[in-house]
Amino acid sequence: MKGQFETFDQVGVLAAARTPWVDYCGPLAQVSPIDLGIFVAKGLLARTEVDAAQVETVLAGSMAQASFDAYMLPRHVGLYAGVPLEVPALAIQRICGTGLELLRQAGQHIERGISRLALCVAAESMSRNPIASYEHRGGFRLGAPVGFKDFLWEALIDPAIGQTMIDTAQNLANRYGIGREDVDHYALTSFERAMRAREQEWFSPEILPVTSASFDLPGYRSRSITLPRKIGSVASDTHPRETSFEALAALAAVTPDSVQTAGNSCALVDGAAAALVGDVRQANAQPLAYVRACAVVGVPPELMGIGPAPAIRLLLDGYGLQLDAIDSLEINEAQAAQVLAVVRELDLDLQRLNRNGGAIALGHPLAATGLRLVHSVARQLQARGTRYGVAAACIGGGQGIALLLENPAHS
Repeated sequence: MKGQFETFDQVGVLAAARTPWVDYCGPLAQVSPIDLGIFVAKGLLARTEVDAAQVETVLAGSMAQASFDAYMLPRHVGLYAGVPLEVPALAIQRICGTGLELLRQAGQHIERGISRLALCVAAESMSRNPIASYEHRGGFRLGAPVGFKDFLWEALIDPAIGQTMIDTAQNLANRYGIGREDVDHYALTSFERAMRAREQEWFSPEILPVTSASFDLPGYRSRSITLPRKIGSVASDTHPRETSFEALAALAAVTPDSVQTAGNSCALVDGAAAALVGDVRQANAQPLAYVRACAVVGVPPELMGIGPAPAIRLLLDGYGLQLDAIDSLEINEAQAAQVLAVVRELDLDLQRLNRNGGAIALGHPLAATGLRLVHSVARQLQARGTRYGVAAACIGGGQGIALLLENPAHS
């Protein structure tokens, strides 16, 4: 099977945390993703009592150019989190697979002896995606079209195929015989599972509540987060809500003849996540999970959402496992039709998939989602006392990525 596959022997996710996922144009709408990244990085280091001076690699990801200093995101996240000035920082981009790619590259650094401890951070502000023009550096010609467009919307279009990501989900719906009732039932399950998990406070250990904060760096200008007036803290995910099949079925399709609606597609949210990835031989405590293998594949752009299926196949074939050995799977819910296509392609048991809801209910801050998926799998393996789990995502343009995790209690 074509693609890239690699294994890791001594790599562990030592700790992880995230901010709440907060609805588009909500309380985090004016916060730069750099500052969200700094906040979650500092919070994770404080929570784990890890000295930032021990970090030897900073890897960070963010998709949108959501601030004029966006180029500086990896470096500023590291510096303002307290990582030593001499430690370099690198930007990672694999669209919706960025969070998983961060861990893959951290694993490579550790296995090769480049560093012993990596700080991985992903931050996304969907709200701050710009209205932009790439055409007017030379001015405006008389009568010529004005080229300002909504980056958030235009970025959903793959010009190679002339289709949006929603269109690619419909291609899969057509190919796998997935109807409107199928996707709405799946979306309802995502919301119900997320609501149940929130009521049981499943998400609470993952979340660092966001407050207004200042980030000082001796010798340099300070940065800060300022929440809206009368909001002292944002402490929980805002998108999960009570709904019904009837309410979901009443929503209009995003495009004519499509099964996808706003209710059965991933929610737009702002948020950030962080993980400490290290050499488990030198860790002071048992990791959340071992990172055992990673697989990345390419698929046709018009079927981009099927990417997790061949990535998971390559992952398991390469590691010598069968699908029934995987107790917990987290596959990003870009669109319900996309997830159901992967389910049908792999003949997945829905009881093992996205047990606590997915991006349809929780939201999808592009770069940060993969870190949430991995953290969720690791926590499920520990809670259930099971051995192997997989986190996977489809990727716009036609790719898939999957990561194999092992519960340290079973190694």
